[in-house]
Amino acid sequence: MSSSFAAKYVRAQTSSIIAATICFLAVALLLTGLMAHVVATMTRSGNEIDDTRATRAANAAIAAFAARLSGTVTDNAVWDDAYAAIASANAAAWAYDNWGKTSEDYPLYDGAIVIDPDGRAISSYAKGKSFQPREYFGEAFARQSKAAAIASEAPLVNFFKTESGVALVASQAIQPFSADAELPRLSVLSFYKEVTPDVLGTFSTEHELEGLRLQAAAEPGLLSAPIKGMDGAAIAFLVWPSKAPGSAVFTTVYPYILAAAVILCLFLAAVLFAGASEARRLRRLADVARFEANHDNLSGLLNRHGLLNVLEHLSSSAVPEVSLYLVDLDGFKAINDAWGHAVGDDLIRIVAKALPACHQEVFAAARLGGDEFALVQVGSAALGDFEQAILNLFAGPFKIDGRTIEVGASIGAATRSEDMAPLELLRRADMALYRAKENGRGQAVGYDPELDRERVRIGELEGELKNAIKSGAIEPVFQPLVSAATGAITGLEALARWQSAAGKISPEVFIPLAEKSGLIDALGVHMLRASICHARAWPGLTLSVNVSPIQLCNPDFGAQVIAVLQESDFDANRLTLEITEGVLMTNPDQARRSIDQLKRVGIKFALDDFGCGYASIGALRQFGFDRMKIDRSLVSGVEDAANGIEVLRATISLATALNIPVTAEGIENARQAAILRDTGCDQLQGYLVGKPMSAREISERLSGMTLPSGCADLS
Repeated sequence: MSSSFAAKYVRAQTSSIIAATICFLAVALLLTGLMAHVVATMTRSGNEIDDTRATRAANAAIAAFAARLSGTVTDNAVWDDAYAAIASANAAAWAYDNWGKTSEDYPLYDGAIVIDPDGRAISSYAKGKSFQPREYFGEAFARQSKAAAIASEAPLVNFFKTESGVALVASQAIQPFSADAELPRLSVLSFYKEVTPDVLGTFSTEHELEGLRLQAAAEPGLLSAPIKGMDGAAIAFLVWPSKAPGSAVFTTVYPYILAAAVILCLFLAAVLFAGASEARRLRRLADVARFEANHDNLSGLLNRHGLLNVLEHLSSSAVPEVSLYLVDLDGFKAINDAWGHAVGDDLIRIVAKALPACHQEVFAAARLGGDEFALVQVGSAALGDFEQAILNLFAGPFKIDGRTIEVGASIGAATRSEDMAPLELLRRADMALYRAKENGRGQAVGYDPELDRERVRIGELEGELKNAIKSGAIEPVFQPLVSAATGAITGLEALARWQSAAGKISPEVFIPLAEKSGLIDALGVHMLRASICHARAWPGLTLSVNVSPIQLCNPDFGAQVIAVLQESDFDANRLTLEITEGVLMTNPDQARRSIDQLKRVGIKFALDDFGCGYASIGALRQFGFDRMKIDRSLVSGVEDAANGIEVLRATISLATALNIPVTAEGIENARQAAILRDTGCDQLQGYLVGKPMSAREISERLSGMTLPSGCADLS
């Protein structure tokens, strides 16, 4: 390259640099002017937006405060027991026990007042001590009580000026939950809550109102929200300073605006360092990627891959004493369903923080997904001590956003033996965890080789069960249902029995196995078909068949039952399906659809084992049961418990009131039968009136009835 050409090239490059510099300066000046305008506008708008937000938040805090007290009053005033008690001679004592005494330390209200229809105070307590409400609140309180004396769905809620400040008072007529006729003027229940510093602190925390306080009047220079009394006039003000976020941001960024020109000059130099910065950024991204590959995003603990890496590292380093604990939270799904996934995520984070610190020998902690965690123990602490340290974390409730959350834990543990692969250690701990969850909440189980042997046995039994269903080896036996009045057989309940090559297998074993293995639908259809085949030989008798909750939740269940009835030419009105109340709680919508579909063709439904669970009156009404079967525990209770007969009588009276016939099962002696007959039970079942029998024995007992053709192989 010649010198002249070089000079021209340098000048050209210089000119380009000068031109680029001038362009940068012009652009910088333009951007500076635009930024100044934008910053001024943002400052003003930011202040106005935040002030508006804060004012809405203050009003929302007042409204939420009133809504909470309003809801509390309604919960206590619209109450059948309260309505009856306040109308009795013991009204004052009852009001004190239920409301007055509670006011001493109850967070939802500071005082409780009951005013009778004539305006006299039946009971008035503030912080557990008697006081005079009219002296404390003034005559306006009497007007509110008088206005609230008429039954209504919503209480009257107003703020009142008091001797000590401002209080919120909610009043509502004490009334029954439902009334058949218009009620007269009623007694009035009033709860009040003082606007104390603690209440203001809650407002401040929940609604981001720093410096919030209560004053008699608004103060210039401060934001405020009025607290209005009964007549609509302000009796006090919530005041707080403006955060002025726009001004704060402007103060922060102002030096940077001035430095923009300097930054522009340094821009070219910064380009030289861009490559190095990009390299550092890529290295950081690589580090983050490695971390994320081995850690759980939500909890920050190791994930499954990271846990296996840790176990592999411990194997290669020949650490002699290594144990793995899998921890599954009990009841976590219910928490997600009740409070939402956000609360569930918070609980996961709390547990994830607590688990690594539960014992000094915790080497690593991991979250394997959902609500399942893992702890690696390196040390000599006994398994029982380590497991107890984990369970102690869940001994008390967790506090999340003011909610009290109770959750337990099931634990599966396995200790590494020589040359054991990490995946095998994880599999053994998982086997132990599965058994712990089967045993119930809050259980800890260590791995035992018997768990593997049992799994093999269950697998073999599952195969045998499948073959037994196909071959018809599972047969129905029938237990008579007799009239309590005449003793005549009115129906039969079909019960499944399995005589395998190894001997009899209890229904308590093979029915749960069928439910777990997905064979319950096939077993149910087989039992229904076999039972109907025999029942066709016994005209005039009803047939009852038990149905698994899993069957009833199958959308195809109704069609399956109807198909069996049609192919067997069996009268649907003779068939009763017995279900337990568990299905009504786990999947009530699908259960209702299946029940309605089958009832339309004439099939009846009986609620089995009533009295051993939680079936409500609402469930009995909603699902329209045709019969209720009393659990054998209530029957045996007439002899074992002092009040057993009264409990039994109350249960049967409930069914009678709902026009539901009652069957008592488990009748073992004449005294039980007599008691049940006297208390209104119309049908009996048990060893006293007949044990489960084969179809042939039933036919012989019914004197002369023979098996229909094609059913001999089923008896």
